[in-house]
Amino acid sequence: MSKILPFEITHEVRDACLCLHSQRAARALARRFDKAFQHLELTNGQFSLLMSLNRPQPAPMGPVAQLLAMDRTTLTAMLKPLERRGLVTIGVNPADRRNRLLALTDAGRTLLAAATPIWRDTHAQVEAQLPGLDAGGLRLALNSLAA
Repeated sequence: MSKILPFEITHEVRDACLCLHSQRAARALARRFDKAFQHLELTNGQFSLLMSLNRPQPAPMGPVAQLLAMDRTTLTAMLKPLERRGLVTIGVNPADRRNRLLALTDAGRTLLAAATPIWRDTHAQVEAQLPGLDAGGLRLALNSLAA
């Protein structure tokens, strides 16, 4: 015998579920940044990945995957099109040949430099649409959930 869940529970979850609300917001933000970066043929995820590689030394895969909250397999899949476009290099780590080091190419740095003002403008627009909300507090709360 199946038990019928009252429809009111559906409304309760719709109205209160932090997971649902954060997923909806994340998808809307992703679409907004994807549209902003579209003319650069760049997605919001690719921008974040390129930005994570903007460092003085090549980065090991593990810390990059951790920063982006993804597993190494997903990171590898995200890197392939960027490597084909000549934006990143994937090299062997001389300290541990089983691991890979990731680095921006000159083309990757140039694209990232072109994308950064777009990110700044879009980000400012998003924050302006959050009246009465402390964006720093929101970031802190989201970071604590992600930890």
